[in-house]
Amino acid sequence: MNHALVVGAGIPEAIEEGYAINLPERVVTGADGVAPIVALDNDNVIVEAVKLADDKSGDVVVRLYESTGGRSRATITPSFQAASATEVDLLERHLADRELTDNGVSLDLRPFQILTLRFKRS
Repeated sequence: MNHALVVGAGIPEAIEEGYAINLPERVVTGADGVAPIVALDNDNVIVEAVKLADDKSGDVVVRLYESTGGRSRATITPSFQAASATEVDLLERHLADRELTDNGVSLDLRPFQILTLRFKRS
């Protein structure tokens, strides 16, 4: 088990250090850079997982959470062309449709809220 002590760290620094220790960045070399599958415009919202849907439809499932204990507004933008976005539960069952504008979804998250979105690819 790894431990770290970061003097004077706030919540964002503690989260960053926790990921650095427990899930170190993997560097892959090649001819071209690799673009992220999804992008967020707010550092308080963390993408925890990205995977293909269990039903083998080719849809992309993204789980994210608000990390600082405050309300956060963010836009998540997939790097691929999405036809629709829906909020789903942990078993990927439909909860609510989400408006997709300019290929992104605007989110208003409560403190520490976990949210799972499903993007249908065009």
